Amino acid sequence: MKITTYIIGSLIALSAWSCDDFLELEPISEETTASAYDKLSQIEAALTGTYESFQSDAYVWNNVQFQDVRADNHYAGGDNPSFYEVDYLDISATNDKVNQSWGNMFNAILKANIVMERVHGVTDPLLTESRKNEIIGEALFLRAYHYYNLVNLFGGVPIILEATKSTDAGSVNIPRSTVEEVFAQIILDLDEARKLLPDTYGNDASVNKARATTGAAWALMAKAYAQKPTPEYNKVLECIAEVDKSAANYKLIDYAHLFDGAHYNNEESIIEVQWLAGSDGNWGPQMLLPPSVSGDEWRKFVTPSKDLVAAFDAEGDEIRKKATILFENVAWIDEYYGIQEPTIDTPKPNNVAFSYKWKNAAGWSSGDRQYLLRYGDIVLLKAEALNETGELGLAANEVNRIRNRVSLDDLTAEQKSSKEVMRQTILKERRLELAQEAQRWDDLVRYGVVVETMNNLVEIDLRDGQAIDYNMTSDKIYLPIPQQELDRNPNLTPNPSN
Repeated sequence: MKITTYIIGSLIALSAWSCDDFLELEPISEETTASAYDKLSQIEAALTGTYESFQSDAYVWNNVQFQDVRADNHYAGGDNPSFYEVDYLDISATNDKVNQSWGNMFNAILKANIVMERVHGVTDPLLTESRKNEIIGEALFLRAYHYYNLVNLFGGVPIILEATKSTDAGSVNIPRSTVEEVFAQIILDLDEARKLLPDTYGNDASVNKARATTGAAWALMAKAYAQKPTPEYNKVLECIAEVDKSAANYKLIDYAHLFDGAHYNNEESIIEVQWLAGSDGNWGPQMLLPPSVSGDEWRKFVTPSKDLVAAFDAEGDEIRKKATILFENVAWIDEYYGIQEPTIDTPKPNNVAFSYKWKNAAGWSSGDRQYLLRYGDIVLLKAEALNETGELGLAANEVNRIRNRVSLDDLTAEQKSSKEVMRQTILKERRLELAQEAQRWDDLVRYGVVVETMNNLVEIDLRDGQAIDYNMTSDKIYLPIPQQELDRNPNLTPNPSN
């Protein structure tokens, strides 16, 4: 399915109480494009269209760029200038991926808002009060999820809580709220959502892992309480306690099974994107995987960094490394892994690292999925919260759960010797656990080490033998506000990096 991309100004104008102008709901029945929603099938289709926003570039591709490539986990690879801006921390306000992510996420928020408004007008007796509440809860979760990503990427953004019914400037040109206000709205939405959502929708995992549940709301709320400018770690622990007691029974599984393409909708998954190979497949894997897997010879994107490889090797972490990185000899020139010797006419084979958490290219239509939330992340977040509240021993126990499942020893006395040491231990564990899952930049920001990490990173460009100067400053923590949005909306203010 293709989701049409809009940026916020045109989104709000186009909404003007006409959902069908932007909701592209294929392969859903044509009846969903009616100007009013009277039937249960219509509102369900609109909700499906909201979930399908996770198939937009913002979540297939740009999230890994802004979280892993922008940080120390991956290089841009490929040949796209926009990605190299991200890699070198020199991102412009006209970067098309910045603009695309902003538009995709606000488009998704607008869809969620319309679902919440339109559901109240559905008169179909098939729509029970229970299902109506679930639909509202699902839409609230989805709105919160997109705002969580927007605020982490851009800082304060406009808070839009209804489908605007007017195109006048007062309705369209919405100013930015503060970071604190956006997080407050996220938590408010999730707190309401968790009251309306079920733990499960029955026994079908392909449904339970595709839709928002109480466990998903609590898990995202835990992440929001940790990520906001003044973290509330006691609240984090309260939310995670609710995740742990969910009837969904979340648990850690074999790490290799998480990413082998044969165990999706598993017990560790809280919510994931339901790609279907062939008919409604994921195009992302074709962009990453080496020639032996993808079947083509062009240079690939999002290549694991030498620093990430070294982090796996330093820990002796073979299981997660094997699940995350695949090495292959290739003929092309790579500025980090090998360059053609100038005296040789034919390219020298270079052993290059490839991103490997997606393992099946399937000709641009893979069934490989993204976890939007998974329990392994929440276990390490619990360790973080326990450490920050002075429970170092309990924090170490949670980290050991993660380590033991990949055949690593318990933490040593040195690795858990103090709160500060444990912070670094947990941050390193999160890196090895969650590489290529769009978490790293947020982690570095939350831990307050993003500036020093990027400025201390040594990556040598083999073309000239020089280290990359990332010139990271606090002004670059947030992406620039897209220039098109600043031009369109005079009430928006730029970020320092603009």
